[in-house]
Amino acid sequence: MLSVTSAQLEAWLALFALPLARVLGMLGTAPVFGNNALPRRSKLVISLGVAIGVIPTLPPVPAIPLDSWPGILQLLEQTLIGIAMGLSMRVVFAALDLMGELISLQMGLSFATFFDPVAGGQTAVVAEFLTLLATLIFLSLNGHLLMVDTLHRSFEWLPVTDSMLNKGGWLILVRSGGTIFASGLLLALPVVTALLITNIALGILTRAAPQLNLFAIGFPITLTVGFTMLMLTLTHMAPLLQGFYDAGFDTLASMLRALR
Repeated sequence: MLSVTSAQLEAWLALFALPLARVLGMLGTAPVFGNNALPRRSKLVISLGVAIGVIPTLPPVPAIPLDSWPGILQLLEQTLIGIAMGLSMRVVFAALDLMGELISLQMGLSFATFFDPVAGGQTAVVAEFLTLLATLIFLSLNGHLLMVDTLHRSFEWLPVTDSMLNKGGWLILVRSGGTIFASGLLLALPVVTALLITNIALGILTRAAPQLNLFAIGFPITLTVGFTMLMLTLTHMAPLLQGFYDAGFDTLASMLRALR
């Protein structure tokens, strides 16, 4: 007769629950997987499938009773690690949002907004278009598969242990947030520069001929220049985004190694 002791049951639960907490944390915040348009049941099924496939290849997990304070803290720690992994890749998409906001502001399209269920607020149309484009490029480069592969490797770089995490890893994640503004401004710089030159030229033209109606001719010109420059910029967007994605994965790996 097969008998299972409480100690064995607690060990099996810890073996499954602790890695699952990290998987749920990352897939709940990572690009594509964490999209609010994806049903929660689908997210849960994907997380369970990934966890079931990953757990047999993991190093030994400490048998910590999940109904104790150390077990609860370990669950929270693994969830926090997964959330940090997802946020490290969200930085790239946040830079695209900033790029769209800057371009919309310079083009005079800052009023063209609609409700974005992912962001939970009003988002500029240009920013939403660039985010969708970045998502398609991310999928075409198999970024979603690389996220799952990185999740599996994270258990090698940062195994599930009962030791304390190093605070240096969190500092790497915080510093990577500064790249949102630097990368967003860098991506928007060609369009913003062209629109700045256009606005300066319109200002000089209005000063030379005050009878011209700036609002009648300025808005169509800035829209035409903005969309033209945006169209020219999109042809070079894929290589730039690939570099940003690679930097995001490098930051993720550096963070996990520094947390160990």
